[in-house]
Amino acid sequence: MNTSHISPLKQRLAGVLLHPSSLPSGKIDQSAYHWLDFMHSAGLRVWQMLPLGVPQANRSPYQCFSAFAINPALFTNAPTFADVDANFSAWFEQQRYWLEDYALFSCLRAQHHNAPWFEWDEEYKQRQPAALAEFKRQQQVAIETVFAEQYHAYQQWQQLRDYAQARGIYLFGDMPIFVAHDSADVWAHQNCFLLDDNGQPTQVTGVPPDYFSETGQRWGNPHYHWDMMQASDFHWWRDRLKNHFQWFDLVRIDHFRGLQAAWMIDASAETAIDGYWQTVPGDALLASVEKELGHLPLVAEDLGVITPEVVALRKKYHLPGMAVLQFAFDHFADNPHKPENIQPDCVVYTGTHDNDTTQGWFESLSEQERTQVFNRLGEVDNLPQALMQTALASEANLAIMPLQDLLGLGSDARMNIPGISEDNWQWQFSWDAVPETLAATLKQQLIDNRRN
Repeated sequence: MNTSHISPLKQRLAGVLLHPSSLPSGKIDQSAYHWLDFMHSAGLRVWQMLPLGVPQANRSPYQCFSAFAINPALFTNAPTFADVDANFSAWFEQQRYWLEDYALFSCLRAQHHNAPWFEWDEEYKQRQPAALAEFKRQQQVAIETVFAEQYHAYQQWQQLRDYAQARGIYLFGDMPIFVAHDSADVWAHQNCFLLDDNGQPTQVTGVPPDYFSETGQRWGNPHYHWDMMQASDFHWWRDRLKNHFQWFDLVRIDHFRGLQAAWMIDASAETAIDGYWQTVPGDALLASVEKELGHLPLVAEDLGVITPEVVALRKKYHLPGMAVLQFAFDHFADNPHKPENIQPDCVVYTGTHDNDTTQGWFESLSEQERTQVFNRLGEVDNLPQALMQTALASEANLAIMPLQDLLGLGSDARMNIPGISEDNWQWQFSWDAVPETLAATLKQQLIDNRRN
C-alpha cells in the first residue's frame, strides 16, 4: 500500500534512533546511504536523529551556535563560494533571513578569537550598522564561504532525503526548545531574550531535580522574552519550524513542557534547585503556527513531571507524547510509561539518547529492581530484545529503539550522561558489529507486530 501521503504519526511504524555522527564515518556520506539500505531491508520506516546544528565546545547537539544552521562537519566536502551552482541564488533568497546573520556571527566570532558575542567589541556586540557593513566588505570571502558550506549541506541532505523517501523511510528530527546564549539567534535578536544591558541573561533555563539529577539541571540558556515574541506573532518561532520541515518529515520538540511553563533560574544561581515555574504563551504560539502552516507532524517530548496543563496543551494540538520503557518498572499503576498505559498517540522508546543503553541500565539495577523487571517481562535471557519486543507490541503508533539496543550493547556505547559535560556524544558503530541476520530478524518481528 502506498502510505506516502499518510502522516508517519498515524501509521503503525517502527524506527531507530541514531545520530549521523554515530555512523561509522560520522558523516552524511556513503555510510548514511548504506544505513538507509539496512533500514529498508529490516522494514524500519523512521530514522530519528539528534539536532543537526553546529555544536559548541562540549559537542552537545542541544547547545549550538544557531537554531537554523547545519553542522558542515557532518558532510563530506569543504566547498568554496566558487563551487555553488545555478540554484544557489534562489536558495539564498529563501534562507537569507537567518543565513546572513549566522555568517556574520561566525566570521565575527573568528575575528574575536572565538570569544562569545557578548565579549566582542562594542560596535559589533551592539550590531551597529556602519561597523557591520564595513566588516562585510572586509570579510566578503569568509562570509561567502559560510554561505557555500550551508548550501552544500542542504543539497547533500536533500539528496539523502530523496533516497530515504524512495525507500519509504521518514526522517525524524529534534528541535531543542531553547537556544544557546552564544548563538547567532540571541546576538541577532537580543530583544527577544531576557538579557541585561551587557548581553548577559537575567534568568537561565533548566529543570528541577528529577530522575537524572538530584540538583536538577542548569542548562544556562537565556529565557525567551515571551512578550516580545508574542508581539511579532511568534515570527522567529514560525520561521524556525518552517526551516526544520525543509529537512525533516517529523520533528520532536525537546522539553515540550517548557511551552506551557518554564523553570526560571536566577542567573547567579549555581544549580537549578532554587527555581520556579513561569507560565508562557505556548498555546498562542502553537495556534499561530497552526494558523500559518496547518497541523504539523510534531512530537512533544513530555518526559519528567508533567502537569495536567501540559497534557491539555499537547492534546489540544493533537501532538503525540513519549513513553520510555526503562521508566516502566515501578509499583504505580498510573505510570504513563507502563505498556498497558501507552496509547496510540505516543512514541514509545526502549530508551533515549539521555538514558543508558538498555543492557547497561539493566546491569546497573539492584536485585530487587531486576526482580521487578522479571516479574513484568518474565525470566528473559536477552533483556534488550525483550524490551524491544514490548515496545513493538505496544499500542503506540510509533516505536523507536536506539541502535545500541538493537545490538545489545552495554554502557560503553551510551550516547549521553545528562549533567556531565565530558566524553559525551562520541559513540560510533561499526558494520562488523551488526549481525548479518539482524535485518531479517527485525523485519519478521515488525510483521508479527503489524509494524510494516
